[in-house]
Amino acid sequence: MPFGMVKLGPDCGELTENAGYSPDKEIQGFSHTHVSGTGGGPKYGNVLIMPVTGQFEPGKLGSLRSDEQATVGYYSAVLNKYAVKAELSATKSVGFHQYIFPKSNKSSIVIDLGSFLGKIDCKDCMEGQRLVGSEIEIVSDTVIEGYTRVRGGWNQGKAYTVYFSAVLNTPATSFGTWKEGKIKPGNKVEFDTGEKSGAYLSFNTKDNQVIKLKVGISFLGILKARENVRAEVPGWDFRTVHQNAVDLWNKNLAPIEVQTSSEDLKKMFYTAMYHAMLMPVDRTGENPLWVSPEPYYDDYYAIWDTFRATSPLLTIIHPARQRDIIRSLINIYDHEGYMPDARSGNSSGRTQGGSNSDVLITDAYVKGLKGIDYEKGLQSMLDNAEKNPGSFARSIGRGGIEDYNTLGYISTNYERSGNRTVEYAYNDYCISDLARRLGKDSISNKYLKRSGNWKNLWKPITNHGSYGFIMPRKADGSWDETLYGCHWIASENRCETLPFSPLLSGTWPDFFYEANSWEYSLYVPQDVPGLIKACGGNKAFENRLDTFFVNGYFDIGNEPSFITPCLYNYIGRPDLTAERVRTAIQKNFNASIAGLPGNDDSGAMSSWVIFHSMGFFPNAGQDLYLISAPAFEKVTLNLENGKHFIVQTHKLSVKNKYIVSARLNGKSFDQNWFRHADILQGGTLEFTMGDKPSNWGKTNLPPSPREK
Repeated sequence: MPFGMVKLGPDCGELTENAGYSPDKEIQGFSHTHVSGTGGGPKYGNVLIMPVTGQFEPGKLGSLRSDEQATVGYYSAVLNKYAVKAELSATKSVGFHQYIFPKSNKSSIVIDLGSFLGKIDCKDCMEGQRLVGSEIEIVSDTVIEGYTRVRGGWNQGKAYTVYFSAVLNTPATSFGTWKEGKIKPGNKVEFDTGEKSGAYLSFNTKDNQVIKLKVGISFLGILKARENVRAEVPGWDFRTVHQNAVDLWNKNLAPIEVQTSSEDLKKMFYTAMYHAMLMPVDRTGENPLWVSPEPYYDDYYAIWDTFRATSPLLTIIHPARQRDIIRSLINIYDHEGYMPDARSGNSSGRTQGGSNSDVLITDAYVKGLKGIDYEKGLQSMLDNAEKNPGSFARSIGRGGIEDYNTLGYISTNYERSGNRTVEYAYNDYCISDLARRLGKDSISNKYLKRSGNWKNLWKPITNHGSYGFIMPRKADGSWDETLYGCHWIASENRCETLPFSPLLSGTWPDFFYEANSWEYSLYVPQDVPGLIKACGGNKAFENRLDTFFVNGYFDIGNEPSFITPCLYNYIGRPDLTAERVRTAIQKNFNASIAGLPGNDDSGAMSSWVIFHSMGFFPNAGQDLYLISAPAFEKVTLNLENGKHFIVQTHKLSVKNKYIVSARLNGKSFDQNWFRHADILQGGTLEFTMGDKPSNWGKTNLPPSPREK
């Protein structure tokens, strides 16, 4: 369901560090909690259920599948090993299972509470999950309840507990439990000893006999899990549950209507919208840490990925939802002292770069979201900027601010000093702008000055014909000329010291996180004119961007370069923006099962392609949209305020990829950018396309917000 707590689906393969869904590995069972498109170290995979026939061995239930199908609110597959067809649907907090069994005197439904994603044996592995304990009780021949408690995962989080209450429509003829793989027929309870446990209910089934199972989950307790089942799925009609999911998704997809002759393009677009509304998870009423009337969202996984496009998308299509997401961030700050940059399983972490929740709050203010305590929001941003998180710097706040707030940059004494410095500078701009709008000029001026700190790592060197790069710098002010530091080689599970290069990217202990200096040296969204000047002027900047794209340095599969194609707009070359965007979409996105350029990162990749397919992209944290390359003949934004903003494209074709003229509400429109207010007011933005670049958009360039 949109932002739903239950994410019911198959866990495949060995369930080790990078496990999750796989189209060709054995299905081990269907668990109720997952994150979406995150890649890397996993999270969740709790309360695993598997239908089986014949004798079984706990923990070794895997089966290949056939006739697999997935649509909105529905999944099905035939488990070849057991000749059972599994059908799944869900509500917000309840997984609905429907299993079609063959004739068998030993058909069973197995509930494994010792299963989870990211099982890693080594003690020092950073991102594995580990079982803390579990408990299960067969309450009756149709009811099983219990919990599983797990810690760790990608954010190295504290232990979280998933409680469940499972109700069947068919009484079992026999039952049993197990502990650490030892089956105990007829036993009803396994108490928590820290070991893997589970239970099974068995049936004598006729051919094609249907057994249904409703599994409510909760992060509060078994009683709440029971209540979730009663409230959300009072009956046993699988089709009704499925149709309710379809109806709710249609409602959530309805804010954008597209017109195109390409079914693949339409399928790709609405699949992307589906991806963009899976996380964070609405866990209001399911917060085990404190009681509050405020919304509670979890699985911000991670804002570093989503602040650039996913959050701005929700601000347009579901502003009330985005308001509640931000209120939840501020409420977490209220109770824990920091807004998260990432959070999962009720634990904040890990911070990949800046304190980018700052961007979300300013973005919401400049776009007019009401119902947010912006004064408290500003205070949370100031605490990010000034409170030293110390040894918790990978979990909360800003690591390295001892240097940043004194030297004006983060030295090589701290990890990720390059991308942190660049991102903190933009976070500081967001603080400055919000403070200015709230009438706090002294605060605004202080952080406006800090927003120029990216220049303190700008070294006047030349690489591949381009001038000036963000480079490592020591605390004494000298450049770190020779050593890159610890470059993590994942395939060999070790670090290697390498000479620094603007093309060398890294991970947690390195100078840059998941990008290189060619990418991060172009990330100055608060002062693009200043960046252009530092690069040597408009022509030098154009040549630099051309080198970036032609040489393949642009990595659309990762977020730091999301806005880079649109930087051509700042030098009056929107035709080149259109070329780069069109090429990136054609090469990296399609309607197949492999139609994304890597991890979707909680809908981040999907949101990028959504915006560009509509023909514009946000500069997140500002009320500015940069016009790029429309892919549809018509896009209608049905706004929450009752108005409609239409993007109409004339003479669109594969060859006609350049905007030659534009009109906004019937009047000539020659600028390659527009404001959020233009969307909110409703109206029509019309593009006429041609097969050659024109003079459209060459003047009246996007403004630099830092100059305000």
